Amino acid sequence: MTTAPTAQPPVHPPFAQTKYQVRFDWGVTGAGRIDAADVAVVVDVLHATTSLEQRVSAGDRVALADIDERGETAQIAELLAGTGATVVAGCLRNRSAVADWVIAKQAELGRRTSIVVIAVGELDDAAETRFAVEDLFGAGAVIEALGLRGIDFTSPEAAAAAAAYEGLRNGVGHLLSASSTAQQLAQAGSPQHVQTAREVDVSSVVPVLDGGVFRA
Repeated sequence: MTTAPTAQPPVHPPFAQTKYQVRFDWGVTGAGRIDAADVAVVVDVLHATTSLEQRVSAGDRVALADIDERGETAQIAELLAGTGATVVAGCLRNRSAVADWVIAKQAELGRRTSIVVIAVGELDDAAETRFAVEDLFGAGAVIEALGLRGIDFTSPEAAAAAAAYEGLRNGVGHLLSASSTAQQLAQAGSPQHVQTAREVDVSSVVPVLDGGVFRA
């Protein structure tokens, strides 16, 4: 008598963090590790996603090609959209609004929602993603807000990002202003953008990518 082979569960690459509901990774490389997700939150606090939140709040619709001069955020958003995920822009200003939007999306789907949060980071002179503390805080703030709403089955990477934001919450504004990226912006004559980006939970607008365009 021949015994039918037992079906084996699929094996997922460990760096994809697939077994967790909330995942966290960095840059274009991290986005490329994602094979599937329901929702993808892109975080670029001192560049694209804070600007996106402001422009969409003002009633604009923003095409992918117009969201950042450097191109990383658009590339990441495009990669994530290609997985079938609904891509949204997150920052400190709308982190709770993003979490509420995810809760609503989960209710709409009628099942547990798979979420990936990608911190864009900075490209160095060798075109490698550099750790950017402002994006760590922004991503951690979104992940913490999700946890406060009961979505807390997080990967270790996501849990560490949330803990970084929670543990340094009272100093996040100062640390963001003192970051390397903020100093670069100040030298370029754009210090006002840093002050705007460090505000927390002041916006209810969630920019959502739809047909290559971000809109509220």
